[in-house]
Amino acid sequence: MRNFPQLADAVQRNCDISDARHAGEYGLCTFLLKMREYYRWENELPFGHVLPRDELGNWLESREQHWNGIEAEDFTPLPLARGALDPFETDAVSRELLPRGYVYSAGYGIFQKPVFFLGRLLRIEERGGFTIVVSSCEYARELAAPPAMLQGRTIFLRLESVRRYLWEKIEEWRWRKQDGAMARALASYDFITDTEAALQRLADTESETMILHELGEALAGELLGDQWDDMVVAIARTRDEPIARAVRDLLADCLSTLPELLRRDSPAALHFYFATFDGLRRRLFPQALEAYEQFLRVGTPDQLWRVAYEGRERWLATARALLALDPAGRDTAMAALLQDAAVRPGAGAVR
Repeated sequence: MRNFPQLADAVQRNCDISDARHAGEYGLCTFLLKMREYYRWENELPFGHVLPRDELGNWLESREQHWNGIEAEDFTPLPLARGALDPFETDAVSRELLPRGYVYSAGYGIFQKPVFFLGRLLRIEERGGFTIVVSSCEYARELAAPPAMLQGRTIFLRLESVRRYLWEKIEEWRWRKQDGAMARALASYDFITDTEAALQRLADTESETMILHELGEALAGELLGDQWDDMVVAIARTRDEPIARAVRDLLADCLSTLPELLRRDSPAALHFYFATFDGLRRRLFPQALEAYEQFLRVGTPDQLWRVAYEGRERWLATARALLALDPAGRDTAMAALLQDAAVRPGAGAVR
């Protein structure tokens, strides 16, 4: 593709503009972890490489200065053979790039942050009426870099971002030096002898878990309809948006991820699922953690199966109830969800 460098530059420019507008919405620890991996990606450093503190600090400072200079810019059209295309015209861009072996995607993440990426096409799969587009190396990306994303009936799985997401989680666990679900998950992989090979095996397993979650997202979307997406847009960048997203995530996992992991009898994947069962999902659904702890004690997953079934009914009912409310009532209901979670017993740490 003759103008590929110009295309990659345009996509990266849009990624930078998105980061300039939204990087301040991350908590400090999350921001620093993401910036460390962004620095590693940009400088093509191996995962085991110790990042140079002074150089990283200088890079952070220069990146923030760069963001300050472009925050007000409009997104750049993409230079393609058929002419300049709007960067959000994903289908039109894909029709030109996929036959040439490239993957492009544009959408919106949490807080309506625009998400762009450009990568190398690895393969295309069909599963249950959905197309799974798998990419390998990435030529342009923004700070969030979601490893998997559902758009319509297409699931984009970004293997490079999968590996970087997993490495972030491993580094975070190493800093905290805690036993628990993450230690159990990583014990299934030989990170001591061969970090790169172990990371790849972990990525193979967790890529499948991510696909299961996106399939669950699709099922949730069919049950909730377009009205749910309209609601999320209406509450974007408010305290209610993360709660709404957590409710749908829990519904998706109870519909697909958790029952399928149990059906496949994959302890390593199950341990990793609960190692990353955090944030609002953890606060809203401590019963899942209790069921996992019982599984650890007795070795049978009966309670996990029960929680998945009951969770499917509970979170579907919760989501539909939120949709039925006016904005003021919805805000009150979401606050009540958090209040109920705060007083409900059983939300302790996974042991």
